[in-house]
Amino acid sequence: MSFTLFGLGTALPSATLTQDEGVALARVLGGPDLREAPWLPAVYAHSGIKARHQAIDRAVIDDVLRGTRTSGSVFLPTGEPGDPGPTTGERMKVYAAEAPPLAVRAARAAVSESRFEPGSITHLVTVSCTGFVAPGIDLALIRELGLRPTVERTHVGFMGCHGALNGLRVANAFAAADPAARVLVCAVELCSLHYHYGWQPDKVVANALFADGAAALVGQRGEEPNRWRVAATGSCLVPGTERAMGWVVGDHGFEMVLSRKIPDLIARHLRPWLEGWLRDNGLSLEAVGSWAVHPGGPKVLSAVEEGLALPREALAATWAVYADCGNMSSPTVLFILDQLRRANAPRPCVMLGFGPGLVAEAVLWR
Repeated sequence: MSFTLFGLGTALPSATLTQDEGVALARVLGGPDLREAPWLPAVYAHSGIKARHQAIDRAVIDDVLRGTRTSGSVFLPTGEPGDPGPTTGERMKVYAAEAPPLAVRAARAAVSESRFEPGSITHLVTVSCTGFVAPGIDLALIRELGLRPTVERTHVGFMGCHGALNGLRVANAFAAADPAARVLVCAVELCSLHYHYGWQPDKVVANALFADGAAALVGQRGEEPNRWRVAATGSCLVPGTERAMGWVVGDHGFEMVLSRKIPDLIARHLRPWLEGWLRDNGLSLEAVGSWAVHPGGPKVLSAVEEGLALPREALAATWAVYADCGNMSSPTVLFILDQLRRANAPRPCVMLGFGPGLVAEAVLWR
């Protein structure tokens, strides 16, 4: 018996940022090297994203674009040469204020759809890599949803874009071990808080791709035929890739390291491992009915399509969520899962995510 999905909810911040506005922000916040850079618009235009949502208020965006200071935000540029932006401590204060209510919105929607009484939830799994606060997201969920004070809490932290898959692995283990377990998993990320003020190429790309959002799901042990359930989970560390992708705490936000080699690494190494993992679970690539792939960026998705010989339409739901929301880190695959299940996508479904390591994580849904 494994984790069976009974409810799923998503939430987005109200502030929306178009890619054209993203270019304008980058010109202001990136310093003199980006102010007139002719290649900058192409980075945003080729991102495959239409718009992104972020927890940083719309008034702050307008201030930066207009050169005003009405909002008084710590994210406003100082005008000093080499301005690095807010300190990590200042960014974490915004995370502590904005992440919990966003997580609560997503989790409340998931619990409502499940029709479970909040007090019947036995296990709470939270996922986040973009902030640290204690007590934090878990306490907000317990208080605002009316969970029992005895709910068993587990936090999956700093695991990057595949964090929700790790959270599902934990939920599946709880459900398999305890027939009475009811598990709520909630992933929330505020990537915009770590906007890099500068011109380094990999960080400029990250500024153009990442966004904010939250998603939650709730379930219990079972094998109901009409419900999606976790059949297996898998993980693969690609040897010698420790420096290909990184996520470290800096003095002025968490700093993302993205190697240009990542798409090639995925194209070359994903298929051999995935074919073996599927074979261990009695499947072939051809037997997979649908795909939920974390959209690290357009080159990553193209690398998955190339490496697995998938047609573009196989990742249609992934491309659609990515275009509308950008890369929200860990919650993104749950947004994609929500689209697939609402469309009655064929199963089995393979969910994939990639994160620092370089590591590929997988969840098989039946």
